[in-house]
Amino acid sequence: MRSVIGTAVFWGLLLTLGCTDTSGDKNDDTAPGPPESDTDTDTDTDTDTDSDTDTDTDTDTDTDTDTDTDTDKPEAQVVRFIAMGDGGEGNDTQYAVAAAVDQICAAKTDTHPGCEFVLYLGDNFYDAGVESVDDEQFQTKFELPYADLDLPFYVVLGNHDYGGCLFDECGAGFDFELSDFQVEYSDKSEKWNMPSEYYTHEHAHAAFFGLDTNAIMWDPWLDTAGDQPEWVAEALAKTTAQWKIGYGHHPYISNGQHGNAGTYEGLDWLDWLGVLTEVPLGTEVKAFMDEHVCGQMDLYISGHDHNRQWLQPTCDTEFMVVGTAAKTTDLENRGNPTYFEDDTKGGFVWIELRDLELTGEFYDQDGNLDYAQTVTKP
Repeated sequence: MRSVIGTAVFWGLLLTLGCTDTSGDKNDDTAPGPPESDTDTDTDTDTDTDSDTDTDTDTDTDTDTDTDTDTDKPEAQVVRFIAMGDGGEGNDTQYAVAAAVDQICAAKTDTHPGCEFVLYLGDNFYDAGVESVDDEQFQTKFELPYADLDLPFYVVLGNHDYGGCLFDECGAGFDFELSDFQVEYSDKSEKWNMPSEYYTHEHAHAAFFGLDTNAIMWDPWLDTAGDQPEWVAEALAKTTAQWKIGYGHHPYISNGQHGNAGTYEGLDWLDWLGVLTEVPLGTEVKAFMDEHVCGQMDLYISGHDHNRQWLQPTCDTEFMVVGTAAKTTDLENRGNPTYFEDDTKGGFVWIELRDLELTGEFYDQDGNLDYAQTVTKP
């Protein structure tokens, strides 16, 4: 439309300037070319009815449907999971905690699953681990208690999973061949995941590092840590995940019976061994975590002490203890500042990673919410 009008104006100006005879102006908008030769018979009946209907109705169909899609924000990255440990009893408390997990996961389901998986924090079979991949304890202390939970479990090993019975006490954790059976069970169960004694897995914007802290603890005497320090350093350097979450059996800090790495309270004869060799229990665990957890991981979750704790951040890392999947033991006055701690009931922690926010909710074995907090990643 603009080109036609422009051409008409151009020729109109020429006519006005006297370049052609305007007496025969037929106002032929449909013929924008140069005028015909000027024979000018001047009949000039002036049929210029100039209906000029000007079909340029220009209803401006540009209804500007621009709904400003800039308001469409990217979908949030969300990971939700359960963490709990020390569940290998097959007792009433373990069944109650499992039922509470099922209840909370169902209640949390919205546009995302209420729970995607479970971090299972070791001491999976009391008192001395399993003796084969067909050990009935896989059924009585894992499959049956968690039969209603349609979730994958990412499992790590605790000291009791490594056996170690002496002087009528078990759980010293020096029978290192026993770990093979729990690794092999991954091929027999749709729920149990332990591809190796230590391993990593990623979900959305979060990377998880399952550690074998018992092997690290015994390393000064039996050289059992293997390449775990090198492995975790490489895995941390390689991942591009926003969140880095570590989980293992032994705590870095704890107000429970076993206490802090480097000064663990253990079996009576292990305490004596620690004094005898002048190597306090857990010294190697502390050194490992000082280097590879502190400031390297955003959160480290452990069991070993049978209570629930969210400790105040230490060394730029959040620490939780959740060894209450089947029983409880008393807290001790060890002086570690906490946001929350409880030793009266079994339970678990539900965690959501939503973009740069971490929400932790501690529930008891009856599904009651005891504590909740959200922290934002810097």
